[in-house]
Amino acid sequence: MTEVPELTELLADSPTNWGKWGPDDEVGSLNYLTAEQVLRGAALIQRGELFTLQRLIGDPKGDPVWPGRSPATKEMVWDESDWDEGGDGPQFPGGLHYADDKLEAFLQGSTQYDALGHVWYDGQIWNGYDARTTVGGLSKASVEPIAQRGVAGRAVLLDLARWRGVEALGAREAFNHEDLQACAAAQGVELRPRDILILRTNHLELFFQDETAFYADFGEPGLVYSPELVQWFADMEIPNLVTDTIANEVTYDPESGAALVLHNALMRNLGVAFTEICDVEKLAADCAADGVYEFFYVAAPLKIHGASGSPVNPVVIK
Repeated sequence: MTEVPELTELLADSPTNWGKWGPDDEVGSLNYLTAEQVLRGAALIQRGELFTLQRLIGDPKGDPVWPGRSPATKEMVWDESDWDEGGDGPQFPGGLHYADDKLEAFLQGSTQYDALGHVWYDGQIWNGYDARTTVGGLSKASVEPIAQRGVAGRAVLLDLARWRGVEALGAREAFNHEDLQACAAAQGVELRPRDILILRTNHLELFFQDETAFYADFGEPGLVYSPELVQWFADMEIPNLVTDTIANEVTYDPESGAALVLHNALMRNLGVAFTEICDVEKLAADCAADGVYEFFYVAAPLKIHGASGSPVNPVVIK
């Protein structure tokens, strides 16, 4: 059995944006989304039609999550039954009743943004901060700076499933930056520097068809690591990678066997923001119908102090 190389070795010569925006930066490649880029994206609005990309939390059909994480659970605290005879519902002047509930959830157990400090190797997170800054909560590169900033710009949907002529990409099905370019060309849309990339695999449809089989053969499709792909992301100054899979890349690199290499090469080293577990099906159907695959994208995760990720409901406007 071939020994899996350490990420320190595998990514020894990988490009980095550490220090590019100063020693205190915590939002990385989102710095590429200047006011000019926001206006460029907003100029694409033609119909004023909105598409929200968050998957439903507490979906009766199930919530796809990373293995080892549990789906969110919602608990009613107060409802009309608490004012039934013998109930202990709070009494307010005028007879007000109300519903109240609470959620217990992994912050990355639904459609979400990763903090740049979410993953690391060799004792350092994004921008060279010490990995000890994650102890007890992220004091550096948490999701809060991304939430405080917000994300907006031109985005392009790359419908890889339709391009490959399948309903959904299967487990471990890989693609690279050249595939992204070929898919864009087939769709008649140009990929430009500083674009937000939205990738459709429809792989989570397999979760809803058979959850047991989905996890029994768990290994997601997605981008696969190569030095050329990472350099392409660096040269294109991609600020944000948005996908409809749980972890945005092939789970285990088919050549080295290492797990989630691009989380480190792109997020830790280049500062690319990752948005995961999106539902792009309505958007993809609309793009297939009108042939328009570029649009305005805007998102802001929740402002949670010291968090490694946060739920989000991105909005696309065409």
